Parts: sequence; structure tokens; C-alpha cells
Amino acid sequence: MYESRIQKEVLNGVYIPKDLGDAFAQLNQKIDATSKQKFKSLPEEEAARKLHFSLGRWMVVNWSFYEGSRFSDFLKKTGITHPDDMAQFVMITYHRYLNQTPLDVKPLVEKFQASRKEELENRTKNGTILHEEKRKREPKDGER
Repeated sequence: MYESRIQKEVLNGVYIPKDLGDAFAQLNQKIDATSKQKFKSLPEEEAARKLHFSLGRWMVVNWSFYEGSRFSDFLKKTGITHPDDMAQFVMITYHRYLNQTPLDVKPLVEKFQASRKEELENRTKNGTILHEEKRKREPKDGER
């Protein structure tokens, strides 16, 4: 099913961008000039944080970041694998695009990857073992 979804241009009646430039074009069509100007005037991290549960959630749901789409597949190939990171990544790069600053995709991807790695390491290190079992192994022939 995933392989089929990532080939489709439209999912659930919503056009799915093929890449970042196409996503910017779609956002330009969907966001009015006043909202775009407010977004553009904020510092990029604040803009992405403030819109995470509105624009970001819209992207995650409508562009099918969890279920898979051609855009989520594009972002995964870029190195962004978590749906929330995908939304943040698109908002930050869109902010840079609107402000005509370099997108600097590679360092941004590396930042998201490092953050996910650190989160996993912290969960693993600080996690609680719920249950542990030890099994006795029967000795093989010739072993004691």
C-alpha cells in the first residue's frame, strides 16, 4: 500500500507536492498575504514552533506524512524521517524561502537527525525495565 501511495499525485482529494519547491508553491497558494507576512517577520524557530499545531499539523495530515506520500518519501530520502520533523523542516525552509535566505538544507537535516538520535539515546539510557527474565541454557554435548 505504501509503494502505491508514494506514486500518487492526489491522496484523499488533496494534491501532494513532489518536492520542496512544489510544497512552497502550494503553501504560497494556500496562505494569504497577511498571514504570510506575519510568518515571514518572525524568527524562523519561533515561526515553526508557533505554527507547529496549526500549519504543521495540517501538513502532517493532508500531505500524509504518517501513512506515506510522494512528498513524505521525498523528505525521507532527504534524511528527515519523523513526521513532526518533516513539518518543522518544511516550515523552516519555507520561512527561509520567503525571506530569500539560503535554505541550507544539509545542516538543517543533520540538526534534526542529531536531535532524534539524542532523544533515542536518552530514552534508552533513562528508560525503566518493566520486566526481565533470565533463561538457563541447556549445555551442548561436550560442554559443562
